[in-house]
Amino acid sequence: MTEALIAFAAMLALALVRLPIAYAMGLTGFVGFSYMVNTHAAFSMIGAVTYETGLSYALSIVPLFILMGNLVTRAGLSEELYTASYAFLGHRKGGLAMATIVACAGFSAICGSSIATAATMAKVAIPPMRRFGYSDALASGSVAAGGTLGILIPPSVILVIYGILTQQNIGKLFMAGILPGIIAVFCYLAAIQFTVRLNPKSGPPGDLMSWPERLIALRNVWGVLALFVLVLGGIYGGVFTSTEAAGIGAFGGFLFAVARKGWSWPFFRQVLVESAATTGMIFTVLIGALIFANFINMTTMPTELIEFADQFKDNPMLVIAAICVIYVLLGCVLESMSMILLTVPVFYPMVQHLGFDLIWFGIVVVVVTEISLITPPVGLNVFVLRSVLPDIPTGTIFRGVMPFVAADVVRLSILVLFPAITLYLTQFVR
Repeated sequence: MTEALIAFAAMLALALVRLPIAYAMGLTGFVGFSYMVNTHAAFSMIGAVTYETGLSYALSIVPLFILMGNLVTRAGLSEELYTASYAFLGHRKGGLAMATIVACAGFSAICGSSIATAATMAKVAIPPMRRFGYSDALASGSVAAGGTLGILIPPSVILVIYGILTQQNIGKLFMAGILPGIIAVFCYLAAIQFTVRLNPKSGPPGDLMSWPERLIALRNVWGVLALFVLVLGGIYGGVFTSTEAAGIGAFGGFLFAVARKGWSWPFFRQVLVESAATTGMIFTVLIGALIFANFINMTTMPTELIEFADQFKDNPMLVIAAICVIYVLLGCVLESMSMILLTVPVFYPMVQHLGFDLIWFGIVVVVVTEISLITPPVGLNVFVLRSVLPDIPTGTIFRGVMPFVAADVVRLSILVLFPAITLYLTQFVR
């Protein structure tokens, strides 16, 4: 146990001195493995992990979903999703912020990345909100909070990685993310309503659109809705596996991009390079995390954690509450992918030992990770917005996300207390 705690401290120290988290985990795991066994075995372990991860059929789903998201994003989907959402909600008080949340949810269904969702929607949604006189706090807060949906609403790369780490059905994880995602949208809309009720000037209403205008706006997003239904419907109906769905989704994204942008080699070269860079980053972090996990599994930490959890068999929710607190604290120094890869191999045997469903636990982990993305002092989505919108102070953005953090706490409480909400749709997956 002592060796594991020292390793975690060393890894976090390396991350704080700005060594990339993948290398911090990999280096710590290598040194620890060398200490526990020998250096030759540590080098052999690195080679085996790198080889097996790079050739993993299960992980081929990751670059395919990334490619699908980049193709649809580059085809200009974000603007039309926002336009469609604005057509139905923009005339209400706080309506443009509500439209931003709904558009973020729709964009998340294709993108699968919180950072990309927040950065993209900031460029789309902030200018019209400013034009209608929205406060910078509400405008930036709605984008930062809406961006967190990128890692929950399927298809989510984070859920794919979690499923592989815990050997859970990825299709069931995708289904389990749908209802919590819908609950998140309604909780965020309620947070906006609460904000504009306290301060009506923070979110004045926009223009009211006629029904013909609404239908025209809705018609422009039918392609991506069809793609979403095809991918999840195929998994849901047992027509194809999650990996096959990723391939079909990538091809559908390609057809969507060609229909919208036409054939252009520079366009597709840019998409492929961007997708390869993102995939390389994820796989590098994954390999580093697996090296670190191999070392941790050689220590007594997993066994001692399970023995510790046995003390709470009469009230196992205390363990879940403690894990949630740990994730929020880790969110101060780590981004979402690193947190999942670092902690899930350590926590999930203990959670499974206590009798919790690992599908449900995966959604809880993702929701807590979402909260950590917007909580001070270091909410990653907040700093992404700060880089995209340098004229809005960091304090203003944090002030704007506070109602959404409160909404997230309510949502997390609902999902923890009523696991059946998360697991309801999973029973229909074949």
